[in-house]
Amino acid sequence: MASIGTELVNSLWFILPAYLANASPVVLGGGRPLDFGRSFPDKRRIFGDGKTWRGFVGGILVGVIVGIIQGIIYPYISLNAPANNLTVFPYGMRAVLLSIGALLGDISGSFVKRRINLKRGAPFPVMDQIGFLVFAFIITAWRFSVPMMYVIILLPLTFFAHLISNIAAYWAGLKTVWY
Repeated sequence: MASIGTELVNSLWFILPAYLANASPVVLGGGRPLDFGRSFPDKRRIFGDGKTWRGFVGGILVGVIVGIIQGIIYPYISLNAPANNLTVFPYGMRAVLLSIGALLGDISGSFVKRRINLKRGAPFPVMDQIGFLVFAFIITAWRFSVPMMYVIILLPLTFFAHLISNIAAYWAGLKTVWY
């Protein structure tokens, strides 16, 4: 059995494309909204102005690039988790699924926020912090193994890391709210 330190490093290595895909729309976003400004039958926006095509596509591209880089450098580093024993193509494919899952989780949170009449930027505890992660796991599990230990480690870690990174993005002027 691997040590908790090893499991933590392997978990972070596994999820890195999703983390960066989820974070990158803050920097890369803007432009045309995913919902094209349209409303749902409840007369509320489908996602809102904060979810854009540029952010969505940019997030996926960032995640995939990270996955390809992981596949290239993996043979030269000493991670020994079976789930990480992939070549460049499977790393890239897994990164596609992790990235799409992360961004679908994020926009799903926005969809639900609009349905319950929360404004853009309003806090939606738990969904804001780990919704992207849950979707990334679900979408990725369609094709790749997602070790349960990674899920156990990453759910609480991501919850708190997300709060800390949002505070840092707020202080850096990248976000208008700290949460």
